[in-house]
Amino acid sequence: PHLLNVIYILSASISILEALFVVECLKVKVSGYDDAMNPIRTYQVCNVREQNQNNWLRSDFIPRKDVLRVYVEMKFTVRDCNSIPNIPGSCKETFNLFYYESDSDSATATSPFWMENPYVKVDTIAPDESFSMLESGRVNTKVRSFGPLSRNGFYLAFQDLGACMSLISVRVFYKKCSTTIANFAVFPETATGAETTSLVIAPGTCVSNALELSVPLKLYCNGDGEWMVPVGSCTCAAGFEPAIKDTQCQACSPGTFKSQQGQGFCTPCPPNSMSSSGAASICACRNGYYRSDSDPPDASCTTIPSAPRNVISNVNETSLVLEWSDPRDLGGRTDLFYNVICKKCQPDRNMCSRCDDNVDISPHQRGLIQRHVSISNLQAHTQYSFEIQAFNGVSGKSPSTPQSASVNITTNQAAPSAIPTVHLLGATANTMSLSWLPPERPNGIILDYEIKYHEKDQGEAIAHTMTAQRSSARIEGLKPATPYVVQVRARTVAGYGRYSSPADFTPETDARVQEQLPLIVGSAAAGLVFIIAVVVIAIVCLRTILDIESPIVTPGMKVYIDPFTYEDPNEAVREFAKEIDISCVKIEEVIGAGEFGEVCRGRLKLPGRREIIVAIKTLKVGYTERQRRDFLSEASIMGQFDHPNIIRLEGVVTKSRPVMIVTEFMENGALDSFLRLNDGQFTVIQLVGMLRGIAAGMKYLSDMNYVHRDLAARNILVNSNLVCKVSDFGLSRFLEDDPTDPTYTSSLGGKIPIRWTAPEAIAYRKFTSASDVWSYGIVMWEVMSYGERPYWDMSNQDVINAVEQDYRLPPPMDCPTALHQLMLDCWVKERNLRPKFAQIVNTLDKLIRNAASLKVVTSAQSGVSQPLLDRCVPDYTTFTTVGDWLDAIKMSRYRDNFLNAGFASFDLVAQMTSEDLLRIGVTLAGHQKKILGSIQDMRLQMNQTLPVQV
Repeated sequence: PHLLNVIYILSASISILEALFVVECLKVKVSGYDDAMNPIRTYQVCNVREQNQNNWLRSDFIPRKDVLRVYVEMKFTVRDCNSIPNIPGSCKETFNLFYYESDSDSATATSPFWMENPYVKVDTIAPDESFSMLESGRVNTKVRSFGPLSRNGFYLAFQDLGACMSLISVRVFYKKCSTTIANFAVFPETATGAETTSLVIAPGTCVSNALELSVPLKLYCNGDGEWMVPVGSCTCAAGFEPAIKDTQCQACSPGTFKSQQGQGFCTPCPPNSMSSSGAASICACRNGYYRSDSDPPDASCTTIPSAPRNVISNVNETSLVLEWSDPRDLGGRTDLFYNVICKKCQPDRNMCSRCDDNVDISPHQRGLIQRHVSISNLQAHTQYSFEIQAFNGVSGKSPSTPQSASVNITTNQAAPSAIPTVHLLGATANTMSLSWLPPERPNGIILDYEIKYHEKDQGEAIAHTMTAQRSSARIEGLKPATPYVVQVRARTVAGYGRYSSPADFTPETDARVQEQLPLIVGSAAAGLVFIIAVVVIAIVCLRTILDIESPIVTPGMKVYIDPFTYEDPNEAVREFAKEIDISCVKIEEVIGAGEFGEVCRGRLKLPGRREIIVAIKTLKVGYTERQRRDFLSEASIMGQFDHPNIIRLEGVVTKSRPVMIVTEFMENGALDSFLRLNDGQFTVIQLVGMLRGIAAGMKYLSDMNYVHRDLAARNILVNSNLVCKVSDFGLSRFLEDDPTDPTYTSSLGGKIPIRWTAPEAIAYRKFTSASDVWSYGIVMWEVMSYGERPYWDMSNQDVINAVEQDYRLPPPMDCPTALHQLMLDCWVKERNLRPKFAQIVNTLDKLIRNAASLKVVTSAQSGVSQPLLDRCVPDYTTFTTVGDWLDAIKMSRYRDNFLNAGFASFDLVAQMTSEDLLRIGVTLAGHQKKILGSIQDMRLQMNQTLPVQV
């Protein structure tokens, strides 16, 4: 064969694979000019008159440069065989293109052999136009491609089998997608794939000062070198805005800011704030102005309110009504409230001290929204000073004392209070001897007592009265064996007080009464002491209850009072939590550890009550005053609640060491660990019953305007009757950083449990009952999945990204459709569209009454949650052993069961049935479902990896 070792190559761009051709048969190399009159060299052959032509032309070694597919552009001319006279029938008008792959430049004149194998044929090349006269030849251009290439380089070869042709130029090149910027991400230069239909994935990198908005971040390069199908995107970080047609992120200029990442632009600083440097994500407040913890970063800075105005007092004996007007300057805020401070003054000493607990201030002393209070139980003829303090959401940020208005009043003389109880000391056929205690508040000197009595059957119309100078009297002239109703009242210079409660007595002629009179008198005296103690305790308890229930927003509604609004947090503890003597508490064993100390099980024995089992939280030794305040704040919160689905506070121990919080004991502990321990053991009705109890507790809290912020299965406690109770009030806001626990993630103003928290609460610290509803939806998912971790092993940032892209958790295995729909309703992005807890309770009640609706089960493979669901399906090909697979699906307890039964390979495991699981010892229904579900996924993955037979 004719061996022509080189061909001339035209280089046009960096995508051309360069090659040189060296010529040995110079007789066929011809110089000439192309259409642009540039000098070229062509290679010609025209041995058409000779039979059995087999002429070859081969290039030098061409390095591949990691290219998978190569394109060859050929320019050539071919003469029409009919235009050549007297030629045999072997004349051709085509030639063949071949290539040969090699890891090195090893070709010689004899190797590889000049034949189709080992050369690989690309195509037979035919001209579009042939010519009849040499001087009128027309140039044909053809492009062919081949691949995939796998070795370090290749040779091109051209075979002539008897044509009269001229090969003018050959250009070898590949296609690529050039470096580009899309969605604030840079995608590198990427060569096309091995096939013309291939799509090559190019990972992207965010431009400077941009952050990933969603993952993964990639573009696809198609076979024509064009970018397509962008996936994921980046956005400018906080403090930076888009620039240069969304290809860069430039810093905000001084005086402007951008509070969060996104497509938005920098905006001027809000009123009363400033930014002195560029790239500001928040504008700092000017001196004297502040933002509250709940204010978003783009909110204006505000200040504390001025003093209340126009204080008006109206005194009625020992009662008082105070009214006032709003401050002239509200500080730029609307969250205004008031505290009323009562002080009792001594005019002769010019000194004032705080009022004692007997003074009642209604609706409440602190956290007032109304601009009026009613005050009672003041002492007569006493001077008082009342201070009305104005607060708003930033008052706690200011070092200045709150602005206040004061009023001084002096009470009038008041009538005495009612006589507590009247007692019968003795009786004859016609007389009764009576005794009573003086009124609790005489409000002056008792002048005398009035006794009113009448026959029980006749009523007060014909009642008789008599007076007595002391707290006892003898009534004569009575009818024998006739019941009488007796009442007593006291009189001072201010007039008569109220009568005592009616008491029924009957004159008695039985001599035994006279004989036992000393015993009766002694018993009565002891009884009086006991009654006094009961009355005192009842009054204290009643006042405590009234204080708790007094903040009224609408009639009959009880409102939660934040203990941190108290000037002295210890006062909140005294107001809402009962003090327990340390001798009444007995610690039996430590059952866990809390944020501030140990959690114990023990017993509580209060006087006059039976002994009960309790849970005891203790404050660790060496605490700071702030730790003590934060520890007891939970008791101040819990003590305001009274509901069967809210953990009950028994009391606190603050006057002894260690400091304790004592609550009712919940035998089954935290709900999440209890469900994991009893996986698959409950009916759907039982699970819905648990959810209904949690919802009822949250409805109660919501009605009290209390926002939990950390509603999760770990903070729900379960007793022996499977009653679920909400617990852990407020402690999550004071958690210390713990890098080993990813549950809580640091954020401005506290730590947030990302997986349970609504998007607006994560982004803007907007905690409301609606954000608690979102958390309740996560709790529903935890309960129906028997304590599975929400979003599985995804990172907190991945969870935030997924939720922002409207991904939602899929239904757990065997979850009724109605329950998953209720979960999705709780996870609506617009918080105002989420259901209220009252609606959730009603929905669950309907489901419980209509058990058939709980038999419709959602398919785990449907719904908008599919992309998120895919993340939780373990890929069995990533596991080395069956034991690793069992660990991944949290069924490692059955590792030995599988191995001992011979199921040591995935091929065998994929064939297992429920009977096989039962035979090897997997007896729990919930565990069988979980393992069989994973085996089904394994079978699907195996089918997907089977080769396609053509």
